[in-house]
Amino acid sequence: MYPELGQLALILALLLAVLLSVVPLVGSITGRDNLQAFARPLASGMFVFIAMAFAILTHSFLIDDFSVAYVANNSNSMLPWYFKFSAVWGGHEGSLLLWILMLSGWTLAVAIFSRRLPSEMISQVLSVLGMVAVGFLLFIIITSNPFDRLLPNVPTDGTDLNPLLQDFGLIVHPPMLYMGYVGFSVAFAFAIAALINGRLDAAWARWSRPWTTVAWAFLSVGIALGSWWAYYELGWGGWWFWDPVENASLMPWLSGTALMHTLAVTEKRGVFKSWTVLLAIVTFALSLLGTFLVRSGVLTSVHAFASDPERGVFLLALLGITMFASLALYAFRAPVVHVRASYAGLSREVFLLLNNVLLVSATLLVAVGTLYPLVLDYLELGKLSIGEPFFNSTFTPLAVATALLLGAGIFSRWKKTDGGWLGRKLLWPIAVSLVASCFVVLSYGGFKPWAFIGVFSAMWIAVATAWDLWDKSSSRKGRLQGLKRQSRSYYGMVLGHLGLALTIAGATVVSNYGIERDVRMVPGDTATVGDYQFVFREIGQRQGANFTAQYGRFDVILDGERIAQLHPEKRQYPVGMSVMTEADIDAGLFRDIFVAVAERLDDRAWAIRLQYKPLIRWLWLGALVMAMGGFLAISDRRYRLRVRDEQPETKTAQPIKTDDPAGAVS
Repeated sequence: MYPELGQLALILALLLAVLLSVVPLVGSITGRDNLQAFARPLASGMFVFIAMAFAILTHSFLIDDFSVAYVANNSNSMLPWYFKFSAVWGGHEGSLLLWILMLSGWTLAVAIFSRRLPSEMISQVLSVLGMVAVGFLLFIIITSNPFDRLLPNVPTDGTDLNPLLQDFGLIVHPPMLYMGYVGFSVAFAFAIAALINGRLDAAWARWSRPWTTVAWAFLSVGIALGSWWAYYELGWGGWWFWDPVENASLMPWLSGTALMHTLAVTEKRGVFKSWTVLLAIVTFALSLLGTFLVRSGVLTSVHAFASDPERGVFLLALLGITMFASLALYAFRAPVVHVRASYAGLSREVFLLLNNVLLVSATLLVAVGTLYPLVLDYLELGKLSIGEPFFNSTFTPLAVATALLLGAGIFSRWKKTDGGWLGRKLLWPIAVSLVASCFVVLSYGGFKPWAFIGVFSAMWIAVATAWDLWDKSSSRKGRLQGLKRQSRSYYGMVLGHLGLALTIAGATVVSNYGIERDVRMVPGDTATVGDYQFVFREIGQRQGANFTAQYGRFDVILDGERIAQLHPEKRQYPVGMSVMTEADIDAGLFRDIFVAVAERLDDRAWAIRLQYKPLIRWLWLGALVMAMGGFLAISDRRYRLRVRDEQPETKTAQPIKTDDPAGAVS
């Protein structure tokens, strides 16, 4: 009974999404306020029915309703309740329903928190979001129904959730990632609405900017959680593998970062309007592309869902329609945008533009490296594997150039910057960064060119940001008063930059100075990794909730003293006959000690993976700091103030003055 109600709720949500797509849009075009008034109630109703469907599917998992095919294929009666809950999005159908729930949630949030916007604009924004919801609701109802029944042959138990997904990281990682993916649909909707009504001005950029920043912050957290999960759960000890599905989330993050910066320039100076709209379209398209890659069956990955070609064709058609329609509208409307603002060759506008060029170049590089092998395979022109060496050798120089440009751009000024003044301003930050970088690389074991360049990039961003903060805190009333005078948006930028510096430092140090050893050990053996000794004490067994495990006991010794005892496991899941490696990690702010039990070699010997990972935690700490910067930036007071020319009858808003000294969030 309940699954059928869930199916009905999806159908009703589809009907409301169709109405949301049409009625408010017609009202905005014809100027009929009574039709525009339907936008918010329709958005609310759509969310209610989608949430109802999601709740019914969750209930089916929690009560072990194996008459539902999706539950039978992704759960088991022995599964702990919290993994039953996360199993709702552990497969294709449920993860797609979560995607749609997030979309409806974002739509409802826009309806609630955009009451100060002109009714014409908000009607068009919600209509565009309704159109996106129509596409995905059709997709889930036609090709991916999570409520299909296995009647009358109901299995007595389920086939279990993939053991890789039976982990806390997979409880929180997909929702955070989807919040970012789907959040960019709001930026896309604002861009399309601006093209429809011709309102590409500072007010539009200010309305769109907080939604874009929130989506970017959630995506940052989602990517970091995915990297953290892969690090400790897969048993390999790596934090980024350039897996195509990892790349699918990195591409919209890169273009979304560029979009945030151009929105800042458009809001502050009224330039880059057409470029900003194009970036909003491309960023959302890359989010759809990521959805296609994960759910079309074209990829084989621990992250991927589904292998049904019918689903891939539907998603590809949806992506094609979205891109064609939005780019056609862009081609028709963008050329009429006129920019009267001017700026010199050495100005903040130019630094941000160059920053955008590098970020977009990095996005294209990742896209080519990810998609080119797939296209070759599809056209039967041979198989090509593009892996870590290619991405490291091509992406790293772009990342370093972006970091160096960012540090210099912090000191630049709007419109025009005097070259001599800028050079003098950069002199001391450069000197401090060089000295600090030399100290870091030498303390970790010796000079390596790329290690020095990476550490210098991180130091350069951090020192430049701190130096700028020191300059801006100057006040006749004291430094503390000067700090209080700065806006939340500025502090959001500071956190964003410092978080990026932490991530670059962590990635550089762990990649160049980390130590990995795969050794053969029997109980009683000792192995050395760097300054640490690992003593293999014993192998034991234990019973888990739905698995049995053999675990090793290792003492980690430094300077003759035991500093940790680790218990890595080899787990057997009897339902699916799966074997999983569970590493154990002694985590610290400045280093991780990593032990994983690999394969059994004979009656007593095991293959053991031992690793020393300096500063690896800085990778994820940096991502969290960046996200905190994003959330802080959107709390800036100007996003809660009414724009002077926001009345519905006004067609053009003048550029507004902001109190954002930096003009960027990250």
